[in-house]
Amino acid sequence: MAIFKNAIEFFSQTPEWEATSRTRVLGFTNGCFDLLHAGHVDYLHQAKRECDFLIVGLNTDASVRILKGPSRPVQNEHSRGKILEALRCVDAVIFFGENSPVDLIKHLQPDRLFKGSDYQTHEVIGKDTVEARGGRVILLPFSEGQSTTAIVERIQNQKGI
Repeated sequence: MAIFKNAIEFFSQTPEWEATSRTRVLGFTNGCFDLLHAGHVDYLHQAKRECDFLIVGLNTDASVRILKGPSRPVQNEHSRGKILEALRCVDAVIFFGENSPVDLIKHLQPDRLFKGSDYQTHEVIGKDTVEARGGRVILLPFSEGQSTTAIVERIQNQKGI
């Protein structure tokens, strides 16, 4: 579909996904998605099976540096967004520059909120917002051995995949 700078831009182009007029299930997940790998793809496909429209909240370059350190991201936000947008299971990408997607979640009011199983439900940011309107938080399993950090380390140590 498209890449958006924020929720306002998203809703201006897709008003049918506003919480007040929505008739289908809107899903949301977020992350850095620095080096897209098979684990990310599996995760996003699982999320899409649980909703009609999947939005990925994508950390901007500045927020990735804060979360992951000065050597990250490996790819800039434009490249990361373009790669995510190309996946059939991703319907929209929306950038966010804060350390947390809480404001974006409050604007979007998703029906399903997806995080990896390394979280516990009570730790998921946006849980209260989603559950207050009858939505659900869904923890999705990770693919074993898949990690951007591990891939970066293997490359730096010249050990390959």
